[in-house]
Amino acid sequence: MIELKEIDKYIESRFQRIFILKGINLKVEQGEFVTLMGPSGAGKSTLLNILGLLDDDYSGEYLIEGKAIHTMRDRDRSALHKSEFGYIFQAYHLIDELTVFENIETPLLYRKVPGSERKSIIANLLDRFNMVAKKDLFPSQLSGGQQQLVGIARAIAGRPKVLLADEPTGNLHSAQAKEIMEVFQELHREGTTIVQATHARENADYGTRLINLVDGKVTTDEKITHV
Repeated sequence: MIELKEIDKYIESRFQRIFILKGINLKVEQGEFVTLMGPSGAGKSTLLNILGLLDDDYSGEYLIEGKAIHTMRDRDRSALHKSEFGYIFQAYHLIDELTVFENIETPLLYRKVPGSERKSIIANLLDRFNMVAKKDLFPSQLSGGQQQLVGIARAIAGRPKVLLADEPTGNLHSAQAKEIMEVFQELHREGTTIVQATHARENADYGTRLINLVDGKVTTDEKITHV
């Protein structure tokens, strides 16, 4: 489904190239639940940004369903990003001028989901995350944990084929974190491909595969077996 070949990402300093990612070769099959782990600065977020078509400043080849991303027109790449991917950002990236309801609605508008269906999907998500009373509030009126829940609801509202999550439980208390990981597990069972970056080993245990990154390189890539 997704294949990266010899991906390098670097910045040019005055005297040398500083690599953020180096020689990344990675295949993610449809329906996998992959966890990226590694210390801060290992390249996890950068790799997620490349996978999610948010960063095209790299060398190497990125293929989706066998088609090379660099051969696509900008318009087609943008359409692919909006139709296939859901993204949970570490820094929320909610739209300040929109309410909780309107933020969650955004990907559904991109996908031209009819109004009555949009309302039903959002109502279910608000109920699931105990946010019904917050639906008319703006991001600035929410706590960090609440903003994260809205970001997660927005990412999964459109039922993306690929869900990319950058430290999805980083601002949540343990009960909320467990609930979110169980939602991910449910989405995975329904066929969603998930790639998450996390520091939490217990989050990795919900998935099917664990990839460790150190200094921008893959050091280990192993299957996770569930008893």
